[in-house]
Amino acid sequence: MQENRKIRLGISIGDLNGIGCEVVLKTFEDSRMLDFCTPVIFASNKTISFQKNALGITIKYHGIHEASKIIDGKINVVNIWKEIPKIEFGKETEEAGKYALKSLRAAVKALKEENIDTLVTAPINKNNIQSEDFKFPGHTDYLAQELEGESLMFMVTDTLKVGLLTDHVAVKDAPMAINPILVRTKVRTIEKSLQMDFGIRKPKIALLGINPHSGDNGVIGKEDDEVLKPVIKEMSDSGHLIFGPYSADSFFGSDSYKNFDAVLAAYHDQGLIPFKTLSFGKGVNYTAGLSKIRTSPDHGTAYEIAGKGKADHSSFKEAVFTALQIFKNRTEFRELNENPLQKQKVRR
Repeated sequence: MQENRKIRLGISIGDLNGIGCEVVLKTFEDSRMLDFCTPVIFASNKTISFQKNALGITIKYHGIHEASKIIDGKINVVNIWKEIPKIEFGKETEEAGKYALKSLRAAVKALKEENIDTLVTAPINKNNIQSEDFKFPGHTDYLAQELEGESLMFMVTDTLKVGLLTDHVAVKDAPMAINPILVRTKVRTIEKSLQMDFGIRKPKIALLGINPHSGDNGVIGKEDDEVLKPVIKEMSDSGHLIFGPYSADSFFGSDSYKNFDAVLAAYHDQGLIPFKTLSFGKGVNYTAGLSKIRTSPDHGTAYEIAGKGKADHSSFKEAVFTALQIFKNRTEFRELNENPLQKQKVRR
């Protein structure tokens, strides 16, 4: 990245019938956002024009035909389709899924080719985006295939960070998916992310139990005793600050999470229900552990309010600022490791 230009922030537009376009346009309707980055939206001029007119949003943008022609300091729209998709706000359609995938693939390609520095993804519908080219339960798994590294679904705010051992996995399959190798991998990934992406030198991590009351010493399941506890002891003995397993039902309500830099939940709802309860509208979904940076808002397509101008863009805006801050933190981390004499400047 050239030192004299702003961070280029790529945006995949998500489901055209949802609130994706609305939260994107509302975020950058505030021209002050251009002080922080150069936004690059992967869609088409006509699609963005239709959306902004339908929603009554006043915004100026510059159309380009390829990501290598980005103009710094302006809102860029990369025209990746020429036709005009049919937009039916609030409806799940095959066409909307097709264009969501086109936008995502073009944005990821630009990210891999370093035409953009970070990626923020607007919400997709996990059902209508399915095709021969996309057979994944969500963004995270697709990005794990496309980008190098060990992916981790990491929900973050300034005060609460929750990672997942298993993410888009059926509840009945989650315990079978959790094994010592997975636990070690996820702990190392979350630890590295906290160091590299959030500037925490020696992260302290809490691991939630798989079963109610962490199994009650085997009375309500043996997975916690047989899988989690041995790994926690092994990693603690080797210097990792990993603690648990903690009973998930009281962990958040008692504010125990405030004693740790991050929490690693066993499965999706165990982590996301308390996270969204405590942070909805301010939370960000970050795909940690990859070679590139991707964030997204903590909500879905919200078909029920699509096209009505009622969408709250707070979480998308937070996703933008989080992506920018992580990019800066990674740059600083890289520079400090290249110059060991400066390591004492790393933040706690």
